[in-house]
Amino acid sequence: MKLRKRMKWIAMLMSAALLFLLMRLAEIQLFFTESFSKWNVNLIQESVKQRTEEVQISDGRGSFLDRSGKPLTVSRKPAIVLFPFLKSQSWPIDEAAAILNISEEELDEKLDNAKKPVILTKNGEGSISKTALEKINKLKYPGIYGVYIEETEKNRLASHTIGMTNQDPELLRKKYPHKDGLSISTKIGTFGLERTFDEFLLPEQDTKLLYHVDGLGNPLFGIDVKYTADANPFYPLQIKTTIDKTMQQELEDILDDHRVKKGGAVLLDIENSSVLAISSKPDVNMASQKTRQNYMLTPMYPGSVFKTVIAAAAIENGLDHPSKTFNCNLNLYGEPGDDKGKLNMEEGFAESCNYTFTSLADELIKKNGSVIEDTAKKLGLTGRVGWEGRLYRERDFKQFYHEGSGSVWGDERDKKVKKAVAQTAIGQKNVKLTPLEIANMMATIARGGEKKQVQIASGIEYKNGTLMASFKDHELPGDTIDHYTAQKLQKLLRNVVTSEKGTGRRFRDLPYDVSGKSGTAQTGRLTKDKKTLYHKWFAGYFPADKPKYALAVVHMDTPEDQAATNAAFYDIVKKVYEIEKNQT
Repeated sequence: MKLRKRMKWIAMLMSAALLFLLMRLAEIQLFFTESFSKWNVNLIQESVKQRTEEVQISDGRGSFLDRSGKPLTVSRKPAIVLFPFLKSQSWPIDEAAAILNISEEELDEKLDNAKKPVILTKNGEGSISKTALEKINKLKYPGIYGVYIEETEKNRLASHTIGMTNQDPELLRKKYPHKDGLSISTKIGTFGLERTFDEFLLPEQDTKLLYHVDGLGNPLFGIDVKYTADANPFYPLQIKTTIDKTMQQELEDILDDHRVKKGGAVLLDIENSSVLAISSKPDVNMASQKTRQNYMLTPMYPGSVFKTVIAAAAIENGLDHPSKTFNCNLNLYGEPGDDKGKLNMEEGFAESCNYTFTSLADELIKKNGSVIEDTAKKLGLTGRVGWEGRLYRERDFKQFYHEGSGSVWGDERDKKVKKAVAQTAIGQKNVKLTPLEIANMMATIARGGEKKQVQIASGIEYKNGTLMASFKDHELPGDTIDHYTAQKLQKLLRNVVTSEKGTGRRFRDLPYDVSGKSGTAQTGRLTKDKKTLYHKWFAGYFPADKPKYALAVVHMDTPEDQAATNAAFYDIVKKVYEIEKNQT
């Protein structure tokens, strides 16, 4: 009796299991063949892929251009594609070898070991030429083709700002639930401009050479190779950035040459506050999430660069009289500790006397408790400065990905604490600004006080080069410094370089006249051998008399004696001069 019961239960369980398997099989083969699982996988397409050999010529994703139309993220290379089935038949190998300047033995060897199509981008003379590509195609033999293959740049320029793509099925379905045609293997932007402009860059169709094979890898439908491509003349789209490719490459090389391991630089076109070059260190490593942080968009201690704000407030409140001097033998707290003598505000700014600006900040706060943050706002330092606005259905489109906002005070009560005011005056305590904001502040001063949002993209173009959308200049909202204040600041910034004791005197022999301000901010961290780590800055603009460029350079977390800030700033200015000279 017990045995019969057990057999009955076993039979029921086996029946249930078989029923489940049948239902699962029906689900896979009958009901959800084109939208299987939560990822909506097209099983028919995926099964065809398993029996297809292909060479992807382009993944169909949109790309980025520099300001003159040069590609930034992809490159087109002439290539010769050889399909494996050639080795099982007679084909004009002698003619192909002669065209490619490769021996027949070498071509045979490449095909003998091939399980997938062979792609040749080099021949006996170097890169495949356009002429060689045309001659190969004139052979008109199935299985060998000359094509232009589009490759994503692995070591792309401005990598933190432009960003990267990756396969992320979960994010793909979350962002685009109604785009059923997108394969789960479609790459999408994970950070940077690739992320912010992702919707415009999604592929409509990729371009490839393909043929179908049987289980042994032999051609299933003869040796006919198919070419699939999107004939749409408008897609994929291209994002035209404001970056100058030559300047970008040189700026990155200079930072590498000077071994700036953490920090970076921002170079702006002053006329419209557009980014010409931008680089953050360390370089992006896709295996590490930490390296994706763009320090040029990250608020950090600005040090004495913030004295520019205190100087602007002092000018607007009549505290900058040349006869008014400060005892610069005292440190920021008014205690003995320096030996610069008595200096007025202009001299104190050039030599970066802390006591001058802590005294002015104290006096300003007593007159008006919000004067420092109000002045910082006038200079565009207490909010995002990247381009924001309406773009089609998106009312608040932001060009920069995860741009931080500057801040001055962490606690309103600090305004009543003398030491906290002193630390704030020299860009410490809770003062944190982004290098992009600081570069834009210099551009604002150079323009006479006119505040503008910073652009990194000038427009979106169709594949054929016609304009789809453009990004107009946007002013930053809020009050601005007046023209008189801007002129006085211009004089102060120039004096930093021209003064015999100015902290920027190193830049006096550059081919451009430079105006700017240095900064040294303690980070509160130490090296292993107990050396204090600093953020070392220099920010300014040039040429001083007819400003065209604003530049901010910061070397983060460096011992003071190892900072490469000034050397990098010097070389970038010099290189910009050489590039401009060659372009004219």
